[in-house]
Amino acid sequence: MENNQYKILLVDDEPDILEFLSFNLKKEGFQIYTSNNGREAVKIATEIKPHLIILDVMMPDMDGIETCREIRSNENLKNVLITFLTARGEDYSQIAGFEAGADDYITKPIKPRVLVSRVNALLRRYQEAGPSNAEAQQIVIGDIVIDREAYIVKLKGEEFHLPKKEFELLALLASKPGKVYSREKILKKVWGDDVVVGDRTIDVHIRKLREKLGDEYIRTVKGVGYKFEF
Repeated sequence: MENNQYKILLVDDEPDILEFLSFNLKKEGFQIYTSNNGREAVKIATEIKPHLIILDVMMPDMDGIETCREIRSNENLKNVLITFLTARGEDYSQIAGFEAGADDYITKPIKPRVLVSRVNALLRRYQEAGPSNAEAQQIVIGDIVIDREAYIVKLKGEEFHLPKKEFELLALLASKPGKVYSREKILKKVWGDDVVVGDRTIDVHIRKLREKLGDEYIRTVKGVGYKFEF
């Protein structure tokens, strides 16, 4: 896809930040929409179905974490990429963001060239993960069905709609049951080389998967990584 086909929603309560983001991304040809609060952002996202949302964490009334959760609960927005933008670099803030369903995390201030690079990297992943991808298929293992095209997981007939990164992580591990995936391999396959995430990101997503599916499917191999068993 050309840049002018991508829709990006920018959400921040600081006008100067919105202006900075809009100016630099419009120069690259992206379709830009803006909002200064979470509630309006959810409404806009539902109407325009953006490819990417850049979302500030610290906003009054409805913060970025709550906004992200609401967007992720919308079946029509399941493939939207979400990256948080914040001046806070604390680990707990990043973990809260990933637990809410974020795909990436950008810390303010950010240079224009770095911003554009991160956005391009995210949108490449959107294209690669689309339903037209050759890997779109079903994985059936015991009581688990993973539908890569519909982004649906079924466990003993019960349907789950997982956040995008949780789904991709599960699909990767389940694609080769018994194979141990190193943390480095998981980061490369699920998050990509161009996206920088913290070491605890995988742990957060594994924990969330175990909470939903049970502890028996994903095994930790100490000092190496994780594998899928059934």
